[in-house]
Amino acid sequence: MKRVLTQRDIEEMIRKGDNLADIPQDVILTPSARDLVREHLEQPRRTSSASASGATAPSKSSRPVPKVTSKSSKADLDAFFNSPQCEELKSQMVDIGRRLWQRAYVDGNGGNLAIRVGEDLALCTPTLVSKGFMKPADMCLVDFEGNQLCGTKKRTSEILMHLQIMQRQPRAIATVHCHPPYATGFAVAGVEPPTCMIPEFEVFCAVAVAPYRTPGTPEMGKLVADLVDQHNTILMANHGVVSWSHLSLEDAYFKMEILEAYCRTVLVATQLGRQPNTMTPAQLRELLKIKQDLNLPDPRFGLKECELCDNADWRPGVTCAVPAKQQSDDFDKDVEQVVQTITDQIMAKMK
Repeated sequence: MKRVLTQRDIEEMIRKGDNLADIPQDVILTPSARDLVREHLEQPRRTSSASASGATAPSKSSRPVPKVTSKSSKADLDAFFNSPQCEELKSQMVDIGRRLWQRAYVDGNGGNLAIRVGEDLALCTPTLVSKGFMKPADMCLVDFEGNQLCGTKKRTSEILMHLQIMQRQPRAIATVHCHPPYATGFAVAGVEPPTCMIPEFEVFCAVAVAPYRTPGTPEMGKLVADLVDQHNTILMANHGVVSWSHLSLEDAYFKMEILEAYCRTVLVATQLGRQPNTMTPAQLRELLKIKQDLNLPDPRFGLKECELCDNADWRPGVTCAVPAKQQSDDFDKDVEQVVQTITDQIMAKMK
């Protein structure tokens, strides 16, 4: 099996001073690792070009941002909320919200986003605003109890779920909740998507179904949070989907794209009149090894090969089992009698 290098491996190589140009051609790089290698190799050229033109890159340390918590002064919280770092994150939330809306993953003012920005602080989207038309100034700063500390618009009513995920899963730095139609269809049916079909889904998503509770309530947040130790993409029964990422808001959004495309593909495959092909346990184990290297969660780590592809709840091609309503013999006789009476009246008038 070929060696796989993750973003964490590349970061360690950079820290040690290794030359990334010496990475063998037959090594497999994950997408994030490939981006980091490209960025690192192009950096000297960008620096040289900037020096030649007399331009200087702004130093990140030239504009220090106070380290704040929910107990910090209002002045410090406002300064943090309006800092360049937070403004950049707000812009990311606007961008991801627009992408959710453009792909019809949200409807009306549905869906919400959150990013952990401190020990007990998070940025989140506002309530009652379409995700396709948000502005950076619409965003809110909340503590981990859900209290709003900054922002002119009211924070999302579902922030407690995002915060409970972050509290239960310390690695979660960003969360995305939306209503992608195909994935939400599985959530309404209470069925986990079948596994062992498409590599991207197996590597990047680990899906579970949380029981329904009223959106925005602590009960709903708890049921979702109970699953995030081993799953990063949760189907919320009769509601939608929420995902978390240890990397970025965009990475949490990517999981939505992967899940929705997968659910749609699975449904198309089941309509072709043939049993879908699945991977072998050995093939799936190779993907799970990549997943472990990426530091992503999955409840199947450590299982025996015969236990890896359990799709007992999946029933492709099932049709409605409710029998057609049968009309009684008495009803048929009554109809015949009415028809005969009308026929007799018409014949009498013709004579």
